[in-house]
Amino acid sequence: MARPEPPPGRRTELVSALSVAARRYTAAYALFNQVLADHFGLHPTDVQCLNLLSLESGAVTIGRVGELTGLSTGASTRLVDRLERAGYVTRKRDRTDRRRVLVTTVPERMAAFGQVWDDLTDDWWEMFDDYDEERLGMLLTHTRRTIELCALQAERLRAGTVGGAVAER
Repeated sequence: MARPEPPPGRRTELVSALSVAARRYTAAYALFNQVLADHFGLHPTDVQCLNLLSLESGAVTIGRVGELTGLSTGASTRLVDRLERAGYVTRKRDRTDRRRVLVTTVPERMAAFGQVWDDLTDDWWEMFDDYDEERLGMLLTHTRRTIELCALQAERLRAGTVGGAVAER
């Protein structure tokens, strides 16, 4: 059964409210990420890199770190330098190709990192208890589409195709 379309005025109100809520959500997550980074004594990008590395199946190259984070090779190298100094990753030459350097997470440090995430995510799991399967599916679809759109918009910003003013570097 198709859902009835909200009256035109209601849709406009909902989209407007969603726009404001999305901006607040983004800011809230960025600020939360800063507090989390402060807790670990890391940069916020470092925390998200560890998050992304924890989703990988094994060691990765610096190039892969760049793919995951959207950073240049030089910036990815500096990020890995920071994570290595903090004890979260190690670098080793690839045994099959000595030119390649592999970045591996340190299990003990990642376990401590993961424990903090586990302690914090319980509240999110409880929040999801309020949603039925259809709404969870809609949230999943929205989240996946947002990830894709963020990557596209980041590329537009890097290419300088957005807005008239360019930030000075």
